[in-house]
Amino acid sequence: MATGSSVGVVKGFDPSFSPAAAKTYDDEPRGDEAETVRFLAAFGTNALEFAIGTGRVALPLVESGVAVDGIELSPHMVARLREKPGGADVDVTMGDMSQAGTGRTYDLVYLVYNTITNLLTQDDQVRCFENAARHLTPDGVFVVECGLPSWVARPRHNYVDVEAVEVDHVRLDVNRYDPATQILDENHVHIGEDGIRFGPIKTRQAYPSEFDLMARIAGLRLRERHGGWNGEPFTADSKRHVSVYEIRS
Repeated sequence: MATGSSVGVVKGFDPSFSPAAAKTYDDEPRGDEAETVRFLAAFGTNALEFAIGTGRVALPLVESGVAVDGIELSPHMVARLREKPGGADVDVTMGDMSQAGTGRTYDLVYLVYNTITNLLTQDDQVRCFENAARHLTPDGVFVVECGLPSWVARPRHNYVDVEAVEVDHVRLDVNRYDPATQILDENHVHIGEDGIRFGPIKTRQAYPSEFDLMARIAGLRLRERHGGWNGEPFTADSKRHVSVYEIRS
């Protein structure tokens, strides 16, 4: 199985999210939180979020009537969660989502916002599926949301995307992809009147078919797949997938 040991790490990159990254994490919400919560809430009354972070999804899911626990690697992200209304009441287990356990089982385990790619080897991503399976009730599901790799259409493996151009600031997405390891080094660069800010991240990209094989290794199988949180069909034009896995009988 592939590993990322031969890929150089972006200097200063903190995989557990630094205090500065946690502080600004909620500054630019995606805008699909309501749709996310509505989709997830249909799968039961108790849930476990892998990489719960600042509670962007967990807290509104709790408000919808679902009891939510979390697993999170970054104490800084959890500190932000605790500052929010209701955040102090969420049970969070500190640790790696591919290994840490809560000792309980759930109707729903979910992992959203491309976070599966934060695990930088195929082995670790498989272990994440196995950990999800351990936390599921017999009728439970594991929901994974992840963007589709965009580097395939690129003529080169180093590229810059312009995310915003305004009078007083610009946002750039600077990328370097290694096809041998499937590792993408990415830095979100914000240039404005207040200076320059960097948001580095390192991910391992994979297609849904590879995740399906990981699920089979973990004793799961694909139940359904959508192109978004509103049940859009998954097609060749989809930019992400929402995949629902269940225990294989």
